Amino acid sequence: MARSNKKVVPESKHALDAMKYEIAAELGLPVGKSIAGANVEFATELGSIPSGSMKEDYWGHIATRDTGAVGGAITARLIKKAEETLFNL
Repeated sequence: MARSNKKVVPESKHALDAMKYEIAAELGLPVGKSIAGANVEFATELGSIPSGSMKEDYWGHIATRDTGAVGGAITARLIKKAEETLFNL
């Protein structure tokens, strides 16, 4: 069976990206893209990665365990939000 990364709601891309970078910032991960309102440039502030070498939306230097933690946190938040919505019906 072929897997597809097709989004069910394509308009959700920006909101999911914002959540991804917000969670990465909360976890202290040095990612190279910022979404309005989120401060995620920890790597350049700490000097662990020179600011000139940062690529936009680059996650190659992040450990798999850490990227999995971001994905897990996104899933947990989405489930919590869905449960709250169902509870308030």
